[in-house]
Amino acid sequence: MWDSADSSGPDSAGDDADEYIRAAMRWHFDPATGSPFWLAQADSLGFDPRERVRSVADLRLFPNVVDQLRDVRPEQLIPRGYGDSAEIVGVYDSGGTTGAPKRVVFLNDWLQRMITHMLEPLDRLGVPLGLNWLGILPTGPHAVGHFIGLVARARRGFLYTVDLDPRWVRKLMASGQTAQADAYIEHLVEQSSHILLSQDIGVIVTTPPLLERLARREDLLEIINRDVRLIMWAGAHLDADTHDLFRTEVFPGIALHGVYGSTMIMGGANQRLGDTEFPVFDGFGPHITFQVVDPVTLEPVPYGRRGQVVTNHVSRSMLLPNNLERDTAIRVPALPGQPGDSLADLAPVQLFGAKPVIEGVY
Repeated sequence: MWDSADSSGPDSAGDDADEYIRAAMRWHFDPATGSPFWLAQADSLGFDPRERVRSVADLRLFPNVVDQLRDVRPEQLIPRGYGDSAEIVGVYDSGGTTGAPKRVVFLNDWLQRMITHMLEPLDRLGVPLGLNWLGILPTGPHAVGHFIGLVARARRGFLYTVDLDPRWVRKLMASGQTAQADAYIEHLVEQSSHILLSQDIGVIVTTPPLLERLARREDLLEIINRDVRLIMWAGAHLDADTHDLFRTEVFPGIALHGVYGSTMIMGGANQRLGDTEFPVFDGFGPHITFQVVDPVTLEPVPYGRRGQVVTNHVSRSMLLPNNLERDTAIRVPALPGQPGDSLADLAPVQLFGAKPVIEGVY
């Protein structure tokens, strides 16, 4: 059965991503194994996914249902096939950039797979075990703080945290209270400085705007360049020029690694290693895949052109297909064997659902 095979590891579907999708449709739309949420949706789809959705490309047949996750009860999202064995890690919120937060349930089998995926590049980046981590990140209702704690533990290090409330920063900026927003950011930097100046920190995980603010302090810049071996950035966009400046002048000699994370993909996509013109993010297929489309026609744009990002999450624990994200990217070919597109030079859209997008610090 797909459920037992899927729990065995990322390669459980072999090299056939489309067969994985077909197995997922059987799981999520069988009354014995699917979630109450998707079984209820099935009546309004106008097609039977077990018959029509035969490939990764066919995921575009689904409507975008993520707005329903602002109100749905988490109990409705757990597939019945788990029975009493579902190991619920937690209920986590989106950042709330485009309105009221959306919520998803993380089950342990998916969480462990995602952690393994996030760990994979670190050895290739030359990051040793035993380093302590500093995460200047959202915690509380956001999954990223939980993720990074498990990654640090797997790498045999302590995680020090500074809690970031992205919703408060956006609210201040939207109401024109830029001085208050700046004071809050300085508050985060001050808390971070106490840790950096008193503890042995080898890895920093934060957003590009906060990374830039840390670098303004000469004492912090000096100790970061002396002790830190990896800077992992996520949560906000980083343009190519600033990325190059960070790598070559501000933090020379420190591995700089990005993660394109989203609650609606229930994890993160790693930055492609090696020199590329722009930061490029590769999917984690067949579980997390991307398309870059024209926002009007929803057809794929040519390679090398900018379009809006569509994300798909397909796992045993959750199905979230065909979500038009608030991000744009240049469409680039995926790595060999990887379904979908890869994303270069990510940037936020200006408007989403007729509302301005305020990125803030996350």
